[in-house]
Amino acid sequence: MFDYRQEPQVVAFAQGDVTGDGVMDNVYLTGVHTPDSPFVQDITLVIQDGLTGRFNMTPLSDGQGYDPTLFLGDFTGDGVSEIMISIATGGSGGIMTEYIYSYLDHQENLLFDGNAYNEAYQYQVTYLDDYKIQVVSESNQQQYIIDISVSRDQDYLDDIYNADGTLISPISGWVNPLSGLYPVDFDSNGVYELLAYQRIAGQYNADSFGYVLNQLAWEDDAFVLDQQSVAIFGSDL
Repeated sequence: MFDYRQEPQVVAFAQGDVTGDGVMDNVYLTGVHTPDSPFVQDITLVIQDGLTGRFNMTPLSDGQGYDPTLFLGDFTGDGVSEIMISIATGGSGGIMTEYIYSYLDHQENLLFDGNAYNEAYQYQVTYLDDYKIQVVSESNQQQYIIDISVSRDQDYLDDIYNADGTLISPISGWVNPLSGLYPVDFDSNGVYELLAYQRIAGQYNADSFGYVLNQLAWEDDAFVLDQQSVAIFGSDL
């Protein structure tokens, strides 16, 4: 059978000192484009040491998707850039695959794995009486109450609630895995924190009420939750 596979190509590039030796290094993402599609497979992190010219290659565990990007910045406060990788999965939920690697002193270290994050940050979304939704963040035992009486039309509400505002039957929603991960230097000290977006969904993905926003900061040897909030969509007056 004819093999339609192509040779790997560079799909993203960035330059910065990721080894800590003061010399600029070249950082690439390579991958194989699917014919007649923007879909990329076999995405691999490639680091070329600026001093020696040697290459280090790291295949990503979830190395496929759309529009892979690189960002270099100091997330740990050691004065050396880490490598942030973002890949769109292309699903209806806008879910992203995210990694952050350190390559200090030529030692590869995975600092952030989006799959591990999704496992650690779990939520419950429950419809309540009186046109409310409760979002519970299990990791830090916080709850958020969203009033849906003004953001949903009467037909939507009538399918779920009795005339007196009580639920016809129990109903739940969910919070998606990572919808976006953004480097932000909140305190302007040259060290980036992470702002993670996760979509709150009701009965289906497009039935969205807003996002859980988790601000993560590096502490000791891991990214930890620094602040959490819920951003909701507005409605017409």
